[in-house]
Amino acid sequence: MWRFLCFAGLALTACISAFAAAGFSDRFVWIFGWSLNSDTEVQQIVQVLDTAGKNGFNGAVLSLGLDTLCKQPPEYFRRLEQVKAACARNRLEIIPSVFSVGYGGAVLSHDRNLAEGIPVRDAPFLVKGDKAEFVPDPNVKLVNGGFEDYQGNTAKGMAFHDEPGRVSYIDTSTVHSGKASLRFENFSAQAAGNARVMQEVRVRPWRCYRVSIWVKTENLRPAENFRILVLAGERDLAPRSFNVPPTSDWRKLTMIFNSMDNTAVRVYAGVWGGKSGRFWLDDWKLEEVGPLNVLRRPGTPVTVKSEDGSITYKERLDYAPLSDPNFSFWNVDREYPFLRILPNGRIRDGQRLRVSWYHPMVIYDSQVTVCMAEPALYEIFEHEARLLWQHLRPNRVILSMDEIRMGGTCGACAGRNMARLLADCITRQVQILRRYNPKMQIYIWSDMLDPHHNARPNYYLVQGDYTGVWEYIPKDLIIAVWGGAPRENSLRFFSERGFQTLVACYYDADNLDEVKGWLLLARRLSRVRGFMYTTWERKYQLLSDFGSLIKE
Repeated sequence: MWRFLCFAGLALTACISAFAAAGFSDRFVWIFGWSLNSDTEVQQIVQVLDTAGKNGFNGAVLSLGLDTLCKQPPEYFRRLEQVKAACARNRLEIIPSVFSVGYGGAVLSHDRNLAEGIPVRDAPFLVKGDKAEFVPDPNVKLVNGGFEDYQGNTAKGMAFHDEPGRVSYIDTSTVHSGKASLRFENFSAQAAGNARVMQEVRVRPWRCYRVSIWVKTENLRPAENFRILVLAGERDLAPRSFNVPPTSDWRKLTMIFNSMDNTAVRVYAGVWGGKSGRFWLDDWKLEEVGPLNVLRRPGTPVTVKSEDGSITYKERLDYAPLSDPNFSFWNVDREYPFLRILPNGRIRDGQRLRVSWYHPMVIYDSQVTVCMAEPALYEIFEHEARLLWQHLRPNRVILSMDEIRMGGTCGACAGRNMARLLADCITRQVQILRRYNPKMQIYIWSDMLDPHHNARPNYYLVQGDYTGVWEYIPKDLIIAVWGGAPRENSLRFFSERGFQTLVACYYDADNLDEVKGWLLLARRLSRVRGFMYTTWERKYQLLSDFGSLIKE
């Protein structure tokens, strides 16, 4: 028995030693933040790849526009060959990152109209000769937006502004226009460091509104915490962020929102969690806007009716196609188009119309979601998958199906079961890729499949519920569970359902303490294949130490 136990112990020790030597089977580095637009970018990428190769990594997950290959110039492919050579030299398998829906830039470079749309319904237009102009509701506006009407340090007409006379002050010496502005400073006098102003406004359901404000900053920290916020209940109707410098002269910030099914909203401007410095606000404005950034595809039809709704007019017979010649996701501080009336149609001068259309939304500062229900989306995926196979012959890819913050609002997807629609989109992506390589291993970001993360109801501007999506996706997907702090519930959730997982951690911290927590967790759970060094700020200083950790 003693000899048997000794032998068993030696065997176990050998197994543990072999495991430690081999580490996890997947040891990836995330290559993000470059676009292969210059040779300098290639040099920077190669430096990271060389470091990864020397420190035990075996895969490079490339986010380099590999799903827009048909849009790339010859120089792109020359630089891509250099990246491929560096990966081969360092024994790093290339794993393309492709097919984003939540961040739809690749798809929208093919067709901007595939953006998810929110409807404007029955907006009033007045015909004047050969054009019909939008008639905004004059009663929807912010009161005292110039902060000219005040008593002491309190601006009249506001639902509140934080701590008048301690955090917020009426300023008559620094203004954008008029005789007064609202200044914020001394943030620590408010328990959470908040420095905000808010008004409640009555709106009409399913209309588009534009909010603007002039802002001046002086040593503001953190400047990135400045927000314009539009809330209806607990839902943020316009999740936006702005690149406000810590110190800046007056600048105008503008965004749009759709009221959706709400009749009242709360409009905020200011800083949450301010630390130091100060800022000024002036000329705060809210207005209803007409057909700005009109989307034109089967799922986003334009409808023109008589005022009483009894007649539906026909495009190209009664009116010219409605579109925005200055369409821009990013610039909404501009004029919107009118509806051109055709001379031989049924619409008459002086007539009132009801016009409906769809418009996109920008979320934060870069995100435009794509509609998952339009057939044209999958034609683009098919086209790009063929080019991906032609240029890279990948055995593995990762689907960039994270943070899908809109859906269920346009004519193509409204009323759909959002969990099944998302699962159908993922399944079709898998089928498209495996037409070129039936044995391809496919990874996917975890958040939209995870009830402990984003697979839930009331998610941003989504109309519907992502709960249950995990029941309908291919079971051989490998789930890249991501985040800073360890997500035990997430790893355990996928493991219990038979999915293999990849831990995508690090997230630009100053040290690897959270990575160590992920390692302890991964070694307690089954089906964890490995780790990916994941940075969004091109912070690769800890890559060597990360490699050593996951080899231990």
